[in-house]
Parts: sequence; structure tokens; C-alpha cells
Amino acid sequence: QVQLVESGGGLVQAGGSLRLSCAASTVRFNAMGWYRQAPGKQRELVATISRGGTSTIYADPVKGRFTISRDNAKNTVYLQMNSLKPEDTAVYYCNVPSGSSPLLAWGQGTQVTVSS
Repeated sequence: QVQLVESGGGLVQAGGSLRLSCAASTVRFNAMGWYRQAPGKQRELVATISRGGTSTIYADPVKGRFTISRDNAKNTVYLQMNSLKPEDTAVYYCNVPSGSSPLLAWGQGTQVTVSS
């Protein structure tokens, strides 16, 4: 079973930056997405990247601040988060977007906390 491993989260002040990483043995074969779940809210998809890395899509709340990228040779997907806001506080996960539900079992996620 494919295991998704997210890392790079932490505590940062508003306006700061973080870079998240997601590693899995099958990253290079799939389009990938970053999701987040804030306390008391549903998990939401915030960014996707095509298998070849040439196409990206962002949710409106993160457009212009977050950048998704990938290194298929390393089977890793990244999320560069700049100009962070307190409302970006959430647990961040990666997965393979697939219709209404992602394809793989969820990993443990990585906590991002933005202080005001």
C-alpha cells in the first residue's frame, strides 16, 4: 500500500513562509494535490499539479501566495507557502485527486500554524 509522508509544517508568524514536502513511491505516476483541514472545517483541495508539472490549479484563497511543484525523480511534491495568514492554519495533506474522493489513503499530514 502506498504511504504518503508529509513534512515541513511548523509555527510561523503572519507574513512568513513555509515549504511543505510530500513523498510517496508513486508520486511520479500521478497528478498530485495538496489539501488542508482547519479545525472544525471540511478538508479542502488547495492546489493541484499535473503529472508532468506543466499545469497547476489553485483555490482562490491561496492564489498568488502558494506554489505547488514536483520533482518526479525524487517522487516528491512541494508546496511553497508565502505571505501566510492566520486563516491558513490547518493540517496539510497530499493525495492524488480523483473525482469526489482522493485516490489514496491519507497520510498523517503536517501541521501549519500561523500566528497573528
